[in-house]
Amino acid sequence: MTSIQSQHFKPQANAALKNVELQRALSKAKGGFIDKRLLALSQLPEFDTLRDQAKALKEHTLAHLDFYLEQFEEKVQARGGHVHWAENADQACDIIVRLCQQVNAHFITKGKSMIGEEISLNQALENAGMQVIETDLGEYIIQLAKEPPSHIIAPAVHKTREQISELFYQHHQKEGFNEPAIEIADLVNQARQVLRQHYLKADVGITGANFLIAETGSTIIVTNEGNGDLTQCLPKVHIVISSIEKVVPTLNDASLLMRLLARSATGQHITTYTTLSTGIKADSECSGAEQFHVVLLDNGRSTMLGNEFKEMLRCIRCGACMNHCPVYGAIGGHAYGWVYPGPMGSVLTPLMIGLKKAGDLPQACTMNGRCETVCPMRIPLSQLLRHHRTAQFAQSLTSRSTRWGLAVWRWFVQHPRWYRWASGVGIGLLHRLGRGRGSFRHLPLASAWTKYRDFPAPQGDTFFKQWQQKQQDKANHD
Repeated sequence: MTSIQSQHFKPQANAALKNVELQRALSKAKGGFIDKRLLALSQLPEFDTLRDQAKALKEHTLAHLDFYLEQFEEKVQARGGHVHWAENADQACDIIVRLCQQVNAHFITKGKSMIGEEISLNQALENAGMQVIETDLGEYIIQLAKEPPSHIIAPAVHKTREQISELFYQHHQKEGFNEPAIEIADLVNQARQVLRQHYLKADVGITGANFLIAETGSTIIVTNEGNGDLTQCLPKVHIVISSIEKVVPTLNDASLLMRLLARSATGQHITTYTTLSTGIKADSECSGAEQFHVVLLDNGRSTMLGNEFKEMLRCIRCGACMNHCPVYGAIGGHAYGWVYPGPMGSVLTPLMIGLKKAGDLPQACTMNGRCETVCPMRIPLSQLLRHHRTAQFAQSLTSRSTRWGLAVWRWFVQHPRWYRWASGVGIGLLHRLGRGRGSFRHLPLASAWTKYRDFPAPQGDTFFKQWQQKQQDKANHD
């Protein structure tokens, strides 16, 4: 699997906050996703109704997942394709490597696929002696940089234009580009010319799938580049890698989800390319694959179907949750230490690699709720993160000081009279000590806060006392 560094979240987050180039790249990207989404939604007044319909659709599909997966397999086979079932990442990689070896493949083009990242597919193919080239521009950039993606829809969002220019200059001189490109259009054109040669010599093309259609056996990819079409149409062998929850019953169902996906992800009404693949090339067709394989990956998802995290399987990988997350916006994706960053990653990663390795991710959330507010599939992300926190506490995976602190807190909130007395004393003391400056630069038991920011001094009584006083004033006035 992709190198796992989630257990080092805290030092990685600290390093990200101090990385000047990363902060510059994140600041440029921050507003774009949010503003474009708002504009797109303002032009679709039925958006919330569509969200309700999409949630009901996915709940129905997940409740009958076995039926729709079997129907999908039957339809794929009827069109000359093959479906392969993989329980985990190793099995999926073994299947794909074997399929490539059967056709004596040496060179492979690959479209953007988060499932491919999840199973470390590139590494498995390279270990088997094959050359793999990423064809999505963002994925191609991070492949040159030897980095994992930092966003599920914009893999190279953490890179500045200057960094990309330097990367292309280093790697494209052998392709005849002896001067560094600076303008975005020149960088895109340079990548296009380099990648075009790779498409023409590919033995196998591998893509992911945004949706699997049970009624037709089709797979769908949605992209803003033509790379997906070239990857799956030019080679003689097309392999699709997808997780099992991507299946939907009909094409009409997929169209409902696509109306939500593009608007939530990039603020578009629809992506530039929406490509359906159904079986092998017909005799009358001039292009298309002669072999069509779909590898369906479980990797813990069937377990999620039966527990409190089932709702996470509704996710359509739009990235809206991370675009609106203040934590992701401050540190980027690499600090999360694995394939899926942001709020959705903070739920998924502990499920896939273990809460012991990824325990800091659920704790990093501020519980502001923006992620579930914007989620097109109405996934209660904050609630799912609380499930992780509850499990951490129950398994004694939190620190002893944290457990003691929570125990003291629980006692006080279970005894309201003592809670009001203690909070009144504490706030009164902090008010008197801090009224000179209005804040504290250092405060016992709050060093994690004051290390990075001042702690505001309380300006009056507790909330409860203020509320009581207002109620009293209101009663006297009446």
